[in-house]
Amino acid sequence: MIIENERPVLSSSTWTATANARPDTPPLREDLQSDVTVVGGGYTGLSTALHLAEKGVSVTLLEAEHPGWGASGRNGGQVIPGLKEDPDTIEEMFGPEMGRRMVRLSGAAPDLVFSLIDTYGIDCGAVREGWIQSAHNAEAVRTCQERAEQWQRRGADIEALNKQQVDDLLGSEAYHGGLIDRRGGGVHPLNYTLGLARAAIAQGARVFGHSRVISLDRRSDGFLVRTALGSVHTGKVVLATNAYTPDLTGRLRRSMVPACSVQVATAPLSENVRRSILPYGHVASDTRKLLVYYRLDEHGRFLIGGRGAYGDGGIEAQMARLRARACQLYPQLGEPDWEHRWGGFVAMTRDHFPHLHEIEPGLIAGLGFNGRGVAMATAMGRVLADKASGTADKDLDFPVTPVRTIPFYFLRKPAVSVLAAWYALVDRT
Repeated sequence: MIIENERPVLSSSTWTATANARPDTPPLREDLQSDVTVVGGGYTGLSTALHLAEKGVSVTLLEAEHPGWGASGRNGGQVIPGLKEDPDTIEEMFGPEMGRRMVRLSGAAPDLVFSLIDTYGIDCGAVREGWIQSAHNAEAVRTCQERAEQWQRRGADIEALNKQQVDDLLGSEAYHGGLIDRRGGGVHPLNYTLGLARAAIAQGARVFGHSRVISLDRRSDGFLVRTALGSVHTGKVVLATNAYTPDLTGRLRRSMVPACSVQVATAPLSENVRRSILPYGHVASDTRKLLVYYRLDEHGRFLIGGRGAYGDGGIEAQMARLRARACQLYPQLGEPDWEHRWGGFVAMTRDHFPHLHEIEPGLIAGLGFNGRGVAMATAMGRVLADKASGTADKDLDFPVTPVRTIPFYFLRKPAVSVLAAWYALVDRT
């Protein structure tokens, strides 16, 4: 789904340049019947369609462009466990039963990703050496220690690290300590998405690309979903459009803010330099409010990403800052050949949690992964499939909540800019 402020510079990435062949997903050109129709062909939608098809449910997926076109094919490919908040906080906020389910679901989300990759033979350069969260100051070191302790009490393979350990694992002396979460890893995000599409199709899902939904109407026995060239008469609808949500239902789009995340990548590094950066195959991100995330791809390119901006000038400036930050972290890069620059939009929610909604009976949505979409959107797809196939709300592993729009939504752009400036000041302390 194309959204405002989508720029051509954002769509041509390292991932598109190294992508596998796309599965055949032609436009919808007929009128179909389906038990469930999924709108959106990223991780959330494809995981939903795949899990529904595995259950034997008749499912049709409609994607405005092609599977993986949006942020699912453009992110950093970091498979990170957990939610933004730590387990103790989640259980306090949502209660001991639902909180534990949410912690278990999010903590095991990478297991689901790598299990799907193994089950369906998805060729996406998957590595699972772990995720390093690098602490940028002494307070962040203590936060990482507390986070590790909370997850350890729940049996997770996670460990706090001192400065020397982080230096050795990163190949950089820029941080004060951190943690390693061995549940995490990395994938080629676009190839993972294309693999999910192939798997869903193989299981019987009907997947259509270039099939933008132009209307969604309630009928006595379900919904009529129309595209320019066809329609689907369906019992239930799952909206899986995340940051690219169109204004089909009014309120849903105004419940999150699309935030631009941008990345830059070098050409493949020399073997000598490559061995000195993240030498053990980890992926990493830091603890700043305006964090950076970084890794090597399977061909030895160094990739770094972070917050984007509105407008071409702002996007280019952010990309320049990322290139400079990369050379600060890793002086051994010298003056590398920066091969690609790109970005996409992620859905940010007010409470930093993903949201699962039933907008009206039979109309379901899951969105708002706040930068952790590879693992958590895949897991949410399984929950959405459970919900759409009849699992009672009380038995789901994520709470169903009302849609709450963001007040003064029209001020979102200046608000995001002000918040980013404040975070930049906080990060200097």
